[in-house]
Amino acid sequence: MNKIKSSLPIFIFLFVLVIGCSQKSTLDDLPRIGIAGIAIESSTFSPAVSEIDAFKVSRGEEIFNLYPFFSPDSANRKRAVWLPALYARALPGGAVTRETYESLITEMLDSLRKNAPYDGLFFDIHGAMSVVGLDDPEGDLIMRIREVIGTETVISTSMDLHGSVSPRLAKHTDLITCYRLAPHEDAMESKKRTVDNLLERLEKGLGKPTYKAWVAVPILLPGEKTSTRIDPAKSLYAKVAPAADQEGVTDAGIWIGYAWADEPRNQAYIMVTGDDGELVKQTAGDLAKSFWDVRHEFDFIAPTATLEESLDKAVSSDKRPYIISDMGDNPTAGGAGDVTWTLNEILMRPEFKSEDGPSLIYASIPGPEFIDKAVAAGVGGKVEGYAGAKVDARFSPPVFLSGKVTSIVHGDQHAVSEVVVKVGSVSVIVTKKRKPYHLESDFTRLGLDPRQTDVVVVKIGYLVPELYEMRGNWIMALTPGGVDQDLERMEFKRINRPMFPFDREMTDPDLSPILIPLSYEK
Repeated sequence: MNKIKSSLPIFIFLFVLVIGCSQKSTLDDLPRIGIAGIAIESSTFSPAVSEIDAFKVSRGEEIFNLYPFFSPDSANRKRAVWLPALYARALPGGAVTRETYESLITEMLDSLRKNAPYDGLFFDIHGAMSVVGLDDPEGDLIMRIREVIGTETVISTSMDLHGSVSPRLAKHTDLITCYRLAPHEDAMESKKRTVDNLLERLEKGLGKPTYKAWVAVPILLPGEKTSTRIDPAKSLYAKVAPAADQEGVTDAGIWIGYAWADEPRNQAYIMVTGDDGELVKQTAGDLAKSFWDVRHEFDFIAPTATLEESLDKAVSSDKRPYIISDMGDNPTAGGAGDVTWTLNEILMRPEFKSEDGPSLIYASIPGPEFIDKAVAAGVGGKVEGYAGAKVDARFSPPVFLSGKVTSIVHGDQHAVSEVVVKVGSVSVIVTKKRKPYHLESDFTRLGLDPRQTDVVVVKIGYLVPELYEMRGNWIMALTPGGVDQDLERMEFKRINRPMFPFDREMTDPDLSPILIPLSYEK
């Protein structure tokens, strides 16, 4: 008995040692993968700039919370030693200041440096970031990441289809994936595919795909003309998944590009990666030709009109709610969000001056000083003051609002504070900071019922799913702002020419795919 007792500690020690060695061996066998990225869509036609407070910055393990496929019990979480560095995301806006950009990437690179070496990197970006005084920020960013992690590490890049794939970005990424739907209902699915492709290549010892075929397509169109809800974009994008699923192809993508940045890289792109060189090139060429062949068929996803015509149609309609997209200042496309032109026009219309007029919700206009006055007046109190046009006053001055406060809500992650002021028959949502209104709950939490409102005016382009489902009818108003949908009346100076639709009679371009060198090749 004593002999058994005396040998027990040794047994426990050996058991713990074996288990520990087994776990260490398992961890040593897993690939080491970093996570990093910066995502913002930036209009160079807006006077706004995006500073550090525009970004929600996630660091270290809190980055896992951004992706459902990285939940603690997920299969992907267990397939690698994950080393999340920094991920920063902002609402679309103006160009990022150079100081903000340098601050974010300095912290990102420091974090990546601490955990090197890496077998792979999940690089999550939007692809349409503009930085003051710097062309192609994502190309610059990936090059600087390469200086830290080296050229052997496999980088798998996730992108919005409204981004741009510059030659530098194409060279320094190894795998690349982009969304296939607009609106982007497949965003998280696409990010997971980016990670799955990376894990599969590393686990099977395949490393970098041998071939990357890239085509720059001279087309520059806004998202409102290229929604995948309707043709030709619907049929065009339906070709992407079958192309990517071919044996010898890793992934394929079509990038529409971003229409409101006057930069040389801004246009459409095709990129296909894989190990079958001929098939990769042929697939890229076929997708590029398919895109070019339907260029004349793209049109707005919904009827468009002037604001005056849009309001006339909405007021005379028996469909409720009649939604009007105030497109020119859409904050989710990069507009400043505080252009007052549309709201000033609405408040001047006689039918909205009386409380008995057609009910209208306007979402929204920033006005921090007005918020303070409304809070002081309280719900039910009278308030008057100015809002908007602090950032973008090119088209209209600050709007004067005088009415009754019907709601005050604090705590929104974007707006910070929101008030509703009733001016005649118009319920104006005023925010401390700009905010997009995409969900029914965005309205109902303010005591508003959009479904029972005659007209709802939202700063948006094509309707996101909840608004689309809610609509009684819908029209897109061609209003002014930093993301004006009438591209041909905007002053582009730096994009490549010829470019469709600016040069409609241009000759057919050479759409021969270019094989992009691997990151360690010259």
